[in-house]
Amino acid sequence: MTSTWIDGPLLGFDTETTGTNVASDRIVTVALVHSVGPGREHETVATWLIDPEMDIPEAAQRVHGISTEHARAHGMAAAEALDEVAAMIADALERDIPLVAFNISFDLAILENELTRLGLPTLTERLGHDIAPVIDALVVDRGVDRYRKGKRTLTDLLALFGLEQDGQLHTADVDVSATLDVLRALAAKHPQVAASSLEDLHRQQVGWHRRWAEGMNEWLEKKGKTPDVATAWPLGQPAVR
Repeated sequence: MTSTWIDGPLLGFDTETTGTNVASDRIVTVALVHSVGPGREHETVATWLIDPEMDIPEAAQRVHGISTEHARAHGMAAAEALDEVAAMIADALERDIPLVAFNISFDLAILENELTRLGLPTLTERLGHDIAPVIDALVVDRGVDRYRKGKRTLTDLLALFGLEQDGQLHTADVDVSATLDVLRALAAKHPQVAASSLEDLHRQQVGWHRRWAEGMNEWLEKKGKTPDVATAWPLGQPAVR
């Protein structure tokens, strides 16, 4: 059987944050999981706990379980930690190792904005080109199974594929491992995903996301709401300068 990118190294990525505003919220934890095959025995995990230098709202603490006091006492300085994170991601992408996440637009946008706030080179600046190759399990699922009813959270997709987790979701490293499991299940169910080159798959995801975002914006307009879903992918908006 011909080997494809799904059989090669993957770099999983996730953040946990103080909130959902990529322009003003801060990163609290990051996980990068280097995977060279299915199963935890093929994963190397790197995690960072970061002092966000602001209070972590109670709503965010309920999601990821990290208090302001814990982050201040045990977290790294944001500049040191995020420079390490960005360097590792850039190194992988330069070697054509795809960056894998679930709803990656959020994680990339908040990372780029944090790097800019801290006076560090962004991922785009480090690479000298757009951030690629990227694989977003959520975008792929929307693209290859467009008409399936129901929600598409990470928990929903784990259930859809009968996958079990050995940790608490909304912990960055557990979410990354779960996302890698879901991506492999998607590739097994939809062989055209694995058969695509990384370049073609990245391009397909740009189109899949745009189609979904335009549909969401049309729905929001019909509901009298602001059509504010970014159509660009994987970086839905430029870094705040």
